[in-house]
Amino acid sequence: MKRILKIGAIVIAILIVILIALPFLINVNSFRPKIEASASDALGRKVAVGNLSLSILTGSVTADNISIAEDPAFGSQPFVTAKSLNVGVEIMPLISSKELKVTEITLEQPQITLLKNAENKWNFSSLGGSSTKAASSPSSSGSSSSGNLSVGKLSVTDGKLIVGKANSSAKPHVYDKVNITVSNFSPTSQFPFHMTANLPAGGSADISGQAGPINATDAAKTPFEAKVKVNNMDIVASGFIDPASGIAGLANFDGTLTSNGAMAKAVGTFTGNKLQFSPKGSPAQRTVVVKHTVDVDLDNNSGTIAQGDVEIGKALAHLTGTFKTEGETQVLNMKLDAPNMPVEELEAMLPALGVVLPSGSQLKGGTLSATLGITGPIDKLVITGPVKLSNSKLAGFDLGQKLGALSTFAGKAASNPDTTIENFSTNARVSPEGTQANNLNLTVPAIGVITGAGTVSPAGALNFKMLADLKGGVAGGLGQAISGGKGIPFSIAGTTAKPEFVPDIKGLAGGLAGGALQGAMGSGKLGGTKANDAVNALGGLLGKKKK
Repeated sequence: MKRILKIGAIVIAILIVILIALPFLINVNSFRPKIEASASDALGRKVAVGNLSLSILTGSVTADNISIAEDPAFGSQPFVTAKSLNVGVEIMPLISSKELKVTEITLEQPQITLLKNAENKWNFSSLGGSSTKAASSPSSSGSSSSGNLSVGKLSVTDGKLIVGKANSSAKPHVYDKVNITVSNFSPTSQFPFHMTANLPAGGSADISGQAGPINATDAAKTPFEAKVKVNNMDIVASGFIDPASGIAGLANFDGTLTSNGAMAKAVGTFTGNKLQFSPKGSPAQRTVVVKHTVDVDLDNNSGTIAQGDVEIGKALAHLTGTFKTEGETQVLNMKLDAPNMPVEELEAMLPALGVVLPSGSQLKGGTLSATLGITGPIDKLVITGPVKLSNSKLAGFDLGQKLGALSTFAGKAASNPDTTIENFSTNARVSPEGTQANNLNLTVPAIGVITGAGTVSPAGALNFKMLADLKGGVAGGLGQAISGGKGIPFSIAGTTAKPEFVPDIKGLAGGLAGGALQGAMGSGKLGGTKANDAVNALGGLLGKKKK
């Protein structure tokens, strides 16, 4: 037994010596030209590999200082650089016949630069072109071409992905901690993959599915189907939206993304937090959920939103339409149909839209309906259409008191800290130049009907010409007398936060010059004390009292 143990110990010792000595006996650097040539042929790009070392125990060859050349159309900087490349190999063929059979490839700490040019072509589109051609034509020597390369496992660990625009001064977007695993890889068949990454400014992405075969003409059009989960993505920092558009916020996405190489489809649920839709806006305090189906034409860089159900609490709207990439911007042609949405669900979204209510006021109750067209470049959108507010209340805003001298014509109604709105409607146009409100109609039961039109500048300055058909007191007679039954003219100036109501002196004087007031008084419609009160009221508007 002791002799057997001694023999066993000697055999083990010999094996250990062989394992230690083999890396020195096999010059793995002699494979470097073949590795570089095969990799270059497979990718269609020049591949450079540093020093090679062999580990018998792990059955792997490690190469340092890896680089893959850029497509010349995108510059001279490397497309990929990596600290090291670990290649799993079959040991026996390597020992017996010095044949390198690859089982696994791991790229460690790579930096990968993805660039898109003005024609919306990616710098990785040309990857693998030459290898695919080689696969489709028999080799003259009869040996298998690199286009038939298959690897049991491909991995990228702790990578950095830099995404930007070619020949642009814009700052690129950086994705850290990128990890990719591909199983049973072959450029000529479908293969499973899994990718995780940290997003710029926080957040994470998890994408898994199947891809392939690699498109022979444009690798960016390789078919795939994947499940996508994105958490806390900063919309601007991630590069999906031009910062000039004013659109910002955090987004979550849970759904599927599929492509046949020509058409892609995204189906799922988008959840937005702290959203902002205007350069003058501020982050919203409500969550927006969008259940969507989006079809994208990869050849024309255009798409269609077939379903866009927008939920803000109990408020529901429907967004449909098209978008297209033109140059470096997205151009939209969409429609938002929003019927009878509860106002209190929307009130918290107004700051995100850049809408400022009078200081200290708040909308409560009622419904808002709108049918809006959304067109133009995403950083210069024009939004048009009718908007209607029904049975609501502007709490903390006394319109009667704000009307100032005009309220005299409505008698001495009790002050009310809130303004009840039976109806508010207008045809709106919102653009970078400001907001236009045409055919404005406001019905306030305690005051009357106010009509008119005007504008709101991008800074919030008001310029409205209005007409008030006031109710109560002497308004019926005096209002008709001053402007021929059309109401009392006034303007609204100041800002959205602090509006100023100013009587239209020219309009009032015009009514007097026409003799309407005298006719009304002569016919007995206004007489005695009421007539004196009316003249005093008018004098107050003009800045003087009757003595």
